[in-house]
Amino acid sequence: MNITVIPLVSGIISAIFAIAVLDQFFARRKPYQLIWSIGLFMYSISTMTEFWTGAWGLNQSVYRLWYLFGAILVAAYLGMGTLYLLVRPRVSHTIMIVLLVASAYAAFKVFSVSLDLSPLTQLSGSAMEPGLRLISRSFIIFGTIALIGGAIYSALVFRKHRLMPHRVTSNILIAVGVMLPAIGGASLRAAESLAAFYTLELVGIIIIFIGFLRSQIGRASCRERV
Repeated sequence: MNITVIPLVSGIISAIFAIAVLDQFFARRKPYQLIWSIGLFMYSISTMTEFWTGAWGLNQSVYRLWYLFGAILVAAYLGMGTLYLLVRPRVSHTIMIVLLVASAYAAFKVFSVSLDLSPLTQLSGSAMEPGLRLISRSFIIFGTIALIGGAIYSALVFRKHRLMPHRVTSNILIAVGVMLPAIGGASLRAAESLAAFYTLELVGIIIIFIGFLRSQIGRASCRERV
């Protein structure tokens, strides 16, 4: 199987996922749904740039888009959506403002820095300057902790109070799904294994989507019992 197909499938699934969450936002107007949908569209953009690179080659515009959305923003915005779900509005609004300012700065740096892509034989963050790579790690750490921590916290709360058991399962699935792309990113940096990176991205978004669908089915079942 050509590994170029893997990010294409990831991009399609994450785009469908993003549309489903955005539809929920239009129905319920919950801020976390809007932020999650933005994060999922970012996931789709980043994986589509991976597909583009495999199919038509790497260029500076595609590389900058991949680095901005995939290496910097996507985890942070998915994590921010989780914070909107779990913490007080005043706190989440404050963090959101900081994230927006940091995102604008990161975007400016990504699109203004000078790049030399000639040493690259495949997608890698090594073409970016050390300062931007440090910024990338900061965004990833924030987003991953918020996502995994939020999912585990929610699962423990629901389990402790024996409320909505479907939410326990869905949150565990989400936590596992989030960890896989993070592991894939580490494998890409350590061993430059694109196949492992793309595969873990795909499996991760599938598991997160299953967790989301599990929460929706469980919610519908609870309503039917009532």
